[in-house]
Amino acid sequence: MPPRRVITGRSQEPRKRFVQELSALRAQKGDSLRKLGEVLGWDWSLFGKMESGETLGGPEVVQALDQYYGTPGLLLTLWELAAGDLTQFRERYRRYMILEAEAVSLWHYGVSVLPGLLQTEGYARELLAAGGASGGELTRQVKARIGRRELLDGDGAPRFRAIVSETVLRTPLRDAQCWQEQLEHLAAMAERPNFTLHVLPTASGLHGLVSTDVMFLRMPDGRTVAYTENAHQGQLVEEAAPVEGLQLAYDFVRDLAMPPVESRKFVMRMLEEAPWDPST
Repeated sequence: MPPRRVITGRSQEPRKRFVQELSALRAQKGDSLRKLGEVLGWDWSLFGKMESGETLGGPEVVQALDQYYGTPGLLLTLWELAAGDLTQFRERYRRYMILEAEAVSLWHYGVSVLPGLLQTEGYARELLAAGGASGGELTRQVKARIGRRELLDGDGAPRFRAIVSETVLRTPLRDAQCWQEQLEHLAAMAERPNFTLHVLPTASGLHGLVSTDVMFLRMPDGRTVAYTENAHQGQLVEEAAPVEGLQLAYDFVRDLAMPPVESRKFVMRMLEEAPWDPST
């Protein structure tokens, strides 16, 4: 059978197709981004980020766009396909991505870097570049990582508890402005009702997760899976016994960490001490 002929000439990749349809519909309407923001009540920069592929936006804004453009359900359907498209992630992460999207709560411990769900674009770009990504591949990986943050938005967002080593917050980015933005984002996240932040002081000493980043996902059926990671590889752990062992280590680390109020104060102190960028 010959391959299906592409009629529209637009991308068959869900995320790219969503972006293309957004741009095409606004062009047909003849609106500027600012006009769109004024009419729909969102900051116009959000629509610019959606059309550049930097973010998918949330379902509420997509439904509003569907209503405005007179395309009931079209954009929302494309948004759902784009949000569920795992081809943007490396193969070894795809099973984890599926589980992460279904989780009802998440617990994380970070020994060396902030978890992807808390990273700003500047932080993600410098970190991924340090790992060897460059050019178009770097841009794609950054967009994919930033897109994951939408998991924590909206009424149905899962609860998320993160414990970060003090070392993470004392390891700045090379770009002073990007580092300030990352700390500001972390402080803002710490005020959200569905997010709890703990900082683990370096004086806490050795513990069972001293060299391991770990994320626990509580699934709708009540089971918990874990994902461990270091600089070179990650491993999904689904067997009950090893998951329980990791949870016991996590509980011990949480007992050593600062409480949420003190942790946010620590982040604010780091922000005050951050190098000042005179260009900002």
